[in-house]
Order: sequence, then structure tokens, then C-alpha cells
Amino acid sequence: MAAVDGDWDVTIKTPMGDQKSVFTVVSDGASFSGKVAGAMGSMDVQNGTVDGNSLTWKMDMTVPMPMTLEGSATVDGDNISGEVKAGAFGSMALSGCRKA
Repeated sequence: MAAVDGDWDVTIKTPMGDQKSVFTVVSDGASFSGKVAGAMGSMDVQNGTVDGNSLTWKMDMTVPMPMTLEGSATVDGDNISGEVKAGAFGSMALSGCRKA
């Protein structure tokens, strides 16, 4: 299991307030699959890439409006931080920790 793998409790700071969700990462070499699941529903990871302890991915959001989100994050031990770019809404900070 790679250092980036696992279930992460993350908070994304959105224009609608903090959105808490679980970010699941399952790596396979230089790629990963997974999902982000929270109160607004679940989104599958698309085009997930792994470079050392750095992750980049895309997700298709449907609620509250259709939009492709672009995520990037760095894993540091049991912590994760990064951002999610949401088109015209700009970048939203992502932070969290590995679930026990």
C-alpha cells in the first residue's frame, strides 16, 4: 500500500461554507482511483495521477450545478492538503487527515 492510499477526512472551503467529506484513494503505480463522498453526494475520481506523495485528479460535480473540478493535494504522513479548482469559482482549499 502506497503512502497516499487510504480514507481521508477532508474539509473543502467552498463559497457555500466548509464541506466535509471522505476522500478515498486507491493507488496503482502512477495512477489512482477513488471518490469523494459527503453531504452533497459522491463523486468518482477521474484521471487520478500519483507522483511521489502528490495527487492530481478531476471530478464531475452535478450538485448544486454541473462542473468539472480539478484537484491537487500533497500527502505528508497522516495529513493531506491541497486545493480544488472549481471553474469560475476559483480555488478552494482542501485539508484533512487520514481516518484511523
